[in-house]
Amino acid sequence: MGAPHDSDHDPDHRPQADQEAGPGTTEAAPPQSPAPRSRRRTGLGDRLSWAVSDTLAVTQRNLIAYTRIPEMMVFSSIQPIMFVLLFRYVLGGAIHPVGYTYVGYLMPGIFVQTVCFGAMSTGIGLAEDLGKGLIERFRSLPMARSAVLAGRTTADLCRNVFVVLLMTVVGVAVGFRSGTGFFNFMGGVFLLLAFAYAMSWGSALIGLSARNAETAQAMAFPLLFPLTFASSAFAPVSSMPGWLQVFVRNQPVTIVIDACRHLMVAAGPDAPHTGSPLKALAWIVGMLVVFCPLAVRKYRKIA
Repeated sequence: MGAPHDSDHDPDHRPQADQEAGPGTTEAAPPQSPAPRSRRRTGLGDRLSWAVSDTLAVTQRNLIAYTRIPEMMVFSSIQPIMFVLLFRYVLGGAIHPVGYTYVGYLMPGIFVQTVCFGAMSTGIGLAEDLGKGLIERFRSLPMARSAVLAGRTTADLCRNVFVVLLMTVVGVAVGFRSGTGFFNFMGGVFLLLAFAYAMSWGSALIGLSARNAETAQAMAFPLLFPLTFASSAFAPVSSMPGWLQVFVRNQPVTIVIDACRHLMVAAGPDAPHTGSPLKALAWIVGMLVVFCPLAVRKYRKIA
C-alpha cells in the first residue's frame, strides 16, 4: 500500500479555489430563495387581514384603470350635468314644490339618480372582466373570494365621491344653496354614498349573471329607470296619481331622496317633513345584507 497523501492528514488543506480566494475565506453555502408568503389562514384575524389586503389590491387595480381611461370619467359626468340643466331651466318654471325652491328640491334627487345610474358601471365592469377571462384568473389565485367584488365596489365608491363633488359644484353654479349647515349636508352626502355602495353590490349580482357587458346594461336599465323617475326626485309625490303614490312613497330611491333632502336643504315652514334618515339607513343596511352574500355566492359558482 502506498503512503497516504499529505492532504489526508493536513487540516489546513483547502481546494485550489479556496487558496486563490485568500486567507480567512470559507466556502459559501448556496443562496436560498426566500420562502413564499404563506396563505394559510389560521384564525378570524388572519382571514380578515388577507381579505382587506386583497380588496385593497383589487381596488387599486380598478382605480388605475379609471386614470388610464379619463374619457370614461368625463363622459359619465356629462349625463348628470345635462339632467341638472334640463330640469333646472326647462321644467323648473312649471313645477312648484311646497316649501322649496325648485333647484333646492331638485338637487338631492339628481344626486341619488346619478349614483344609481353610476352603479350600473359595477355590473358592466364585472361582466366585461368575466367575458375577458379575468374572473377565472382571479378565482385561480389564492385570494379572498369576496375581494374581487369588494374591490370593484370600493373603487366605484371612490368614483362616486368625485361625481358627488362635481355635481355639488354644478348645483351651486345653477343656484343651489343648502342652508342646513356643513355637518347636516355631509350627513346627507354620507347617506348618499352608502346608498351608492349598496346599489353597486346589487349591480355586481346582475353583472355576474349577465356574462357580457351589453346584457348587464340591458338588465340593469329597466330596473333603475322606474325606480329613479317614478320617485320624488323631480316632482312632488302628491302631484302623482293615487295608485302610483303608494309605490313611489315606499320604494327605496324615494326614501333615500327624501332623507337626503331633509339633511341637505333648508325647507320652508309649510314644507312636508317626510324625510327619515333612519328609515333610509335601514333600507341601505337591508340591501347590503341581501346583495353582498348573494353576489359572493354567485361569484363562487360561476365557471
